[in-house]
Amino acid sequence: MIVPGTGEDSSSSGDLEFPESRELALFPLGSVLLPGMALQLHLFEPRYRVLMHDLQHSESAEFGVVLIDRGSEVGGGETRGGVGCRAVISQAVEQLDGSWAVVAIGTERLHVTRWLEDDPYPRALVAVWADSDADQRQDPSRLSLAERIARRVFALAVEMGAQGDLSSIELSSDPSSRVYQLATLAPLGALDRRRLLATPDLTTRLELLVEMLEEQELLLQGRLSLGE
Repeated sequence: MIVPGTGEDSSSSGDLEFPESRELALFPLGSVLLPGMALQLHLFEPRYRVLMHDLQHSESAEFGVVLIDRGSEVGGGETRGGVGCRAVISQAVEQLDGSWAVVAIGTERLHVTRWLEDDPYPRALVAVWADSDADQRQDPSRLSLAERIARRVFALAVEMGAQGDLSSIELSSDPSSRVYQLATLAPLGALDRRRLLATPDLTTRLELLVEMLEEQELLLQGRLSLGE
């Protein structure tokens, strides 16, 4: 049985109480899935072919995604984090070779309460880790600031060759969803997104996002000034 590591994400939630857990299949990946974020997967390992078979013959179209702290996505034996995201499959196509092309959408944050045996694929007991109702009452000016910086960062990224048009994207009116949207759209790395996902409360997550976006803006401005 794999013993997951006690990385930053699992330790930051150690003093919180969670509702009743339920069993869920999990994908340990080298990338982070955030609520509202789309995920494309090519599943070819035997363990995940079994999972897709099970999902196709059940009423469930859900699985969870957690970040790998150490190790590889392929073959097992990796060390896994303790915070993840539930995903709902929106499209699944079996290929001629038996592999699967899957598109899923992140829905809500999860906390892994206990890992189970990897038989026949990774599974764990997980609990929903939602932001509190009180935490949803954010200062609109801070949300607006994060959005303005995100749009500037995205414009700089486009100037450097990135694809996309942030102006056509409608942001959610829900504060939690909006913060995750901005974190998805911004050119952040997996570790930064993991830090945001693992931050217990929305207020701190919003301030952390603003800090990350400001750092990205300075970095991109510097690269442009050097002609990179």
